[in-house]
Amino acid sequence: MKILKILALSLITITLSGKLSCSAYNAYIPEATMKAALEGGLNDEISSDQTVRVGIGNNNFSTYQYSEITIYGTGDTKIFDNGVPVADLNAQQTVKIKINDGTFNIYTPENNSPEQLNGPIQIKSLYGLLGVSGLKRAGKPALYHGTFELVKANNSKFNLVNIIDVEDYLKGVVPNEMPVDFGLEALKAQCVAARNYVLSPRVKSSPNYDVVDSVASQVYFGANTEKPLATQAVQETEGIVALYDRELILAQYSSTAGGYTESFANAFSDPKTKEFPSHGKPYLVAKPDIISQTPLNTEEAAKSYYKSRPDSYDIRSPYFRWQREWKSDELRDVLQNNLPAQSATGFVKPTFKKGDKLDDLTAITVKKRGNSGKIIEMEIVTKSQTYKVYKELVIRRLFTKNGKALPSANVVFENITDETGENLSLIKAYGGGFGHGVGMSQYGAGFMGKELHLTFDKILKHYYDGISLTTKPVILSCDLNQQHITQKFYAPKKYAKIIIDNKYGISKLKVEINGHEKIIELPKEFLGYKRYCETDISRHIKTGENIIKFSSPDLSESSVNKGLRLYVELVKKDDNKYIW
Repeated sequence: MKILKILALSLITITLSGKLSCSAYNAYIPEATMKAALEGGLNDEISSDQTVRVGIGNNNFSTYQYSEITIYGTGDTKIFDNGVPVADLNAQQTVKIKINDGTFNIYTPENNSPEQLNGPIQIKSLYGLLGVSGLKRAGKPALYHGTFELVKANNSKFNLVNIIDVEDYLKGVVPNEMPVDFGLEALKAQCVAARNYVLSPRVKSSPNYDVVDSVASQVYFGANTEKPLATQAVQETEGIVALYDRELILAQYSSTAGGYTESFANAFSDPKTKEFPSHGKPYLVAKPDIISQTPLNTEEAAKSYYKSRPDSYDIRSPYFRWQREWKSDELRDVLQNNLPAQSATGFVKPTFKKGDKLDDLTAITVKKRGNSGKIIEMEIVTKSQTYKVYKELVIRRLFTKNGKALPSANVVFENITDETGENLSLIKAYGGGFGHGVGMSQYGAGFMGKELHLTFDKILKHYYDGISLTTKPVILSCDLNQQHITQKFYAPKKYAKIIIDNKYGISKLKVEINGHEKIIELPKEFLGYKRYCETDISRHIKTGENIIKFSSPDLSESSVNKGLRLYVELVKKDDNKYIW
């Protein structure tokens, strides 16, 4: 965890709460990042009602491209061609849309011949939801809040995109990513992790949408799968994200860690360079559920742990502990089939190509483990060959049983020889956990919330080291889209503190919180360092939704390339700790 040196502390009296504490820190926003933001390059950071573009797949998620589709609304529905109204439908009336040579053909009930439009096509149901004929999610007709947009993928195909407010999106994500019987506090923790995921910058799989609706992103099944308790969790964490060093964290989570989470670097490779282990993330570090548990990075420690059932937050998961076994010839055939595809990832050396033959196995050995016991490097040894294998997902997909991957790479292999002691006859695997095991364990969160009665912030603090719970950082500048910023949020502890990066020496900040307005005088500079300031607004916070508005009379057309970066801290750091 980075520790920022406090160089000085100063108090100013003209604030909402009567005090503005200003600690001088080294500037923390990269010059290029702030410059891009001030030039409008980070507009996703300034939306008052954040929206997300979700690519909607077909029933089995095998494609996100369509040549035709039939759409309806549960309320009166409007159709637009690139923002221009072109048709109205009554509730439940359908519209069929096809694409031909780059042109959208729209078939409405009133038209005998199609209307031809260039697109993109937007469809909005007024006071209702949108549906796709024949599309189902969780066994129910798929229905969606927000707007549909049909965007050309090429001349013969288009994408179906659901443009939706982030909070409504989460209502269709959370109950599909976590069972609601895990309880309210676990669901709240899931909300924050899921919100972080969708708001974090990413390399998009398509320029037409931000995320997809399957496990390739987060499972989003729409309005027809919403559950009251999950919706309550979304509402009671509205606008809350997790930051580390004042940046959104990558809030990784998995079903079951097995009692010990793993460091990011030991489970994931660098997406660009393929380097593995990758560079670590200080908030995603290996951590046992029980703090007295020592690291499992030796064969002896891993074997003892995963062949037993120690106390753990994950103990109620059906994947807390599991076993697999293969006869030697069976495993050789499994590996023979799986090695070509996994070699293509670059994490099997030497490369095993389709058509290569695998010799008789003599041993499965582990060369390196992470602190959770997760395999980082292992060897498949045959009578004539040795293959090195790296990375947990590759290992899981190599060692399949009945066509299914290993639940996790927290696994210990036992090599059993025949009566001669020379030939490998049986391989047994003892493991724990389901998924990559980095960040929050969902079963662990459920146990901590229901059995230990811990609040969501303490659950998150256990799994993500050194985080702050805040609103998403925004940029205030002279840019037309950044002059006035509104944020909505829920303050779970009726505590709120505005955190301000005044890198460019702006003198005034105008704040309106739930109708209470004040001008805050900001110090420009102290001891040669740019100012990092905070002001407590807790006395203006209410139960339920809070609305804060930011502007600055100091930011005019003359203050080009200047601005403020702000967010609202919603849980005191001292309240955000938990030790078993």
